[in-house]
Amino acid sequence: MSHLLEIKDLHVTYRGDEAKVYAVNGLDLTLDSGQTLGLVGETGAGKTTTALSIMRLLPERIGIIEKGQITLDGYDITQASDADMRVLRGSLVSMIFQDPMTSLNPIRRVGEQVAEVLELHQKNLSKEDIDKKVDEIFQLVGLPVERKIEYPHQFSGGMRQRIVIAIALACQPKLLLADEPTTALDVTIQAQVLDLMQELKEKLDTATILITHDLGVVAETCDQVAIMYAGEIIEIGTAEDIFEGKDHHPYTTGLFGSIPDLSKKERRLHPIEGMMPDPTNLPSGCKFHTRCPHATAICQQQEPPFIKNGTQGICCHLFADAAGNRGSQEDK
Repeated sequence: MSHLLEIKDLHVTYRGDEAKVYAVNGLDLTLDSGQTLGLVGETGAGKTTTALSIMRLLPERIGIIEKGQITLDGYDITQASDADMRVLRGSLVSMIFQDPMTSLNPIRRVGEQVAEVLELHQKNLSKEDIDKKVDEIFQLVGLPVERKIEYPHQFSGGMRQRIVIAIALACQPKLLLADEPTTALDVTIQAQVLDLMQELKEKLDTATILITHDLGVVAETCDQVAIMYAGEIIEIGTAEDIFEGKDHHPYTTGLFGSIPDLSKKERRLHPIEGMMPDPTNLPSGCKFHTRCPHATAICQQQEPPFIKNGTQGICCHLFADAAGNRGSQEDK
């Protein structure tokens, strides 16, 4: 069975004058049509770099795909030309960036910005057809059609995010990359935007990768969850595996330990000790061993195997002996 998105052994680096940053290190990932994958991890884990690699929007001459393959709906993204990518972006894959205000052109009317996507990718449409489609898209994302002649600064944060979503969905792409789309919004507007994305997914059968720090958002919206650390996926599974499963990577356990538990009386949270490793000088063995309470000598020396158990996969030495299985992430 072929997947809509398949990433194999992806390595991405950033080259500076003084150092080389190892941002993504051997990432494997698959996603099917209609699925929503939550990509979770601390700042610096490589989540946004993964999304930018799929879009081929890494900084020119600085961000480099060193190795690996990204296949999207049969297209090899890593080998596509710039001209091919201009066609694929918007029509096959779109991205919602974190801050809607910096994603919109402040001196162009919002309706024109939505229409621009249609003009670029559906050249057979007349001006009247494009205007009609813009109206339909505004209605789809819950925006008053009469406000399409206004400018971004005239909208609230939640409505600006809806405009960005409208631009991303204008040509009904098969894959939507959402990079923390609700971070800048208050809780009420956040819920509305998430409900909107869920509704659009059901209507359009769009696959979504949702990049977020918020495990509550993941629990509410995602079918699959991948936990990233130091450019690697260290645990992956269904939402049920991650939130209700018995076995977890120590980092995943630490993330859940950092969340307040309303059923318990505790004076302090339990954050993960230490800091994310320096991406220019990653530790040997398991990248998490410098912060892991269960680390042993083998964790410092050898990279952990990927242990598959049903729909869940964990990259950790703790589970290697019990599983007797050194499966590949490509099997997930």
